[in-house]
Amino acid sequence: MADPQGQGFEPATGDGAEPSGAGRAAELRTAYEGLLQIRRLLTGGERGPAPWELRMMPRAVALVLEAAGFPPSAVDPAGRRSRTGYRVAPGARGLVEVTWAGPPGSGAAGEEAERLAACAEELERHGWDCLVYRGPRGRRFLEVGAPHPGG
Repeated sequence: MADPQGQGFEPATGDGAEPSGAGRAAELRTAYEGLLQIRRLLTGGERGPAPWELRMMPRAVALVLEAAGFPPSAVDPAGRRSRTGYRVAPGARGLVEVTWAGPPGSGAAGEEAERLAACAEELERHGWDCLVYRGPRGRRFLEVGAPHPGG
């Protein structure tokens, strides 16, 4: 199913409605397998991001997290958080920011250290560089970027 911009499958970033649909799992699997195939063809392996991933980093990061089975956060029609999970957004300096978000009282803040560490492990396995920071009110977030040359 194509998105309005004609870009194909749109991975969940955690800022939309809860992903659903009968064919979503198959679409996700196809998109993820496509990501790996593009990496093999353009970079000679699956370890590092392909050029398109670097141009569309939030989308690529969200695809890796969703394909790995991490739950995305979600918002209801009024824009309130309705589900606990990852949230992927453009960050500072051309990087991507991953947070662990949830509705008030959901316990997301108590889970964030463990859950973000697991997200970082998966992203690093896919060749992304991740650093954990503390933001406002001491909440943790991942800063995700392209791998540094040579390592």
